[in-house]
Amino acid sequence: MFKKDSITADFTASLVVFFVALPLCLGIALASGAPIISGLIAGIAGGIIVGLISGSHTSVSGPAAGLTVVVLGSIEQLNGFQIFLAALVIAGAMQILLGFLGAGIIGNFVPSSVIKGMLAAIGIILIFKQLPHAFGYDKDFEGDESFQQIDNHNTFSELLELGNHVTIGAVVIAMITFLVLYFGENKNIKRFSIFKIVPISLIAIVLGTVANIIFESYYEPFKLEPEHLVQVPNVLDPTNFNFPDFKQIGNTLVWIVAIKIALVASLETLLSIEATDKLDPEKRITPTSRELIAQGTGNLVSGFIGGLPITAVIVRSSANIVAGNKTKLSAILHGTMLVIFVLLFPKILNKIPLSALAVLLIFVGFKLTKPALYIQQFKSDIDQFLPFIITVIAIVFSDLLMGVGIGLVVSFFFIIRSSFKRAVSIAIDGSNYIIILKGNVSFLNKAFLREKFETLPEHSNMIIDGTSATYIDKDIIELLDDLQELAIHRNIAIEKKTSTDSLNPYFRVEKI
Repeated sequence: MFKKDSITADFTASLVVFFVALPLCLGIALASGAPIISGLIAGIAGGIIVGLISGSHTSVSGPAAGLTVVVLGSIEQLNGFQIFLAALVIAGAMQILLGFLGAGIIGNFVPSSVIKGMLAAIGIILIFKQLPHAFGYDKDFEGDESFQQIDNHNTFSELLELGNHVTIGAVVIAMITFLVLYFGENKNIKRFSIFKIVPISLIAIVLGTVANIIFESYYEPFKLEPEHLVQVPNVLDPTNFNFPDFKQIGNTLVWIVAIKIALVASLETLLSIEATDKLDPEKRITPTSRELIAQGTGNLVSGFIGGLPITAVIVRSSANIVAGNKTKLSAILHGTMLVIFVLLFPKILNKIPLSALAVLLIFVGFKLTKPALYIQQFKSDIDQFLPFIITVIAIVFSDLLMGVGIGLVVSFFFIIRSSFKRAVSIAIDGSNYIIILKGNVSFLNKAFLREKFETLPEHSNMIIDGTSATYIDKDIIELLDDLQELAIHRNIAIEKKTSTDSLNPYFRVEKI
């Protein structure tokens, strides 16, 4: 299944994804009002279960920041996490059904400009959201992507507050991590064979962790408190685990929550899959309906063993691609590493500074939102640039789904406008005004056609040529009949061009 020459690349990539995923799993669980261990369970299920079934070679799944508000509200509505888990199991089954029904095709209708805008926006969010963590201000949870934060700040006001909460030890560790990652990008350093086995990212995190251990032992003022470190719970304590309560299966509210989770998780997954396929250097295409089946299975399993909802997530997937993964083995291995390290080495994990991990995520953010991307989009047509930049702004100032929704509205406006131009055009030849109908002429072209007629001067000649139109809406045909009557009152000579081989019956004449 996996080629020998790709296993090394996938192993090194999985290490990077593991370090990115660990604090995100914990932070998202904390923000969701769920037990901390539920985030780790979702990360493991997302890596192993979804990874095995998915057809994507680059995507990584796990608990998603976009679902924190939904999960938090649902747990409160259902009066308990165990009842919520029952809803999650049902949601997983619904996603599997959606996959078998072919609902994954929905992802194909998101324009490229919106997907690129989404990636660029995630990059910006990563940079601004992780800067406070890099400086040792860890009040907001790791993985937060929404503009409005649960600590009553927003993405930018948090930065203004940062000056009052700088932790010197965290800053020193962030600088060490930054320097290692920065110089690690140098081609002369990359050529050493050791870095094909041991990723620069791992070295940066290890050095940051070692620095913190040294501070603890030899320089107390720089020592980091537990709140600035990864905090893995005791997974061997059975009281930390929860299982679904199916006694409330007849509760209508449980089914409403299940539908909500299934829809939101599926939409986020399809958007993330489209985005990661764009980033994939090999340009492989993920079977989207199969992905819904994989995600549904992952959510079903996660719900059964006490985990959070799972989606394909851009941040972890981007880190996977940036780290040079080759196949989906990297996603599976990262889930396996979560199991092994959380079970066997929790004390080591709890020494990792959040500031070091924040710098790693900032580097991933810069790769997603490179200036070259903005220049490329700016040089393209306005119908590509505007949806792109509006999507970026909308996501940064709201959240992923709302921002993409706004981007889609803008993009569809340009699509409709473009269809107007293609479907109806006007040519002038002296006093002859030729209105040409082509392709599919829908009722949306009605206002444009009427407006063109009203601008014609009196005593002019109007020729309507629809011989190349494959489809003409009944509203348009009705308008064309009305225009012929109106033309008489305005002294406009109107002529309908017909042909024996016209594609549309309205402009076709029978052969004699």
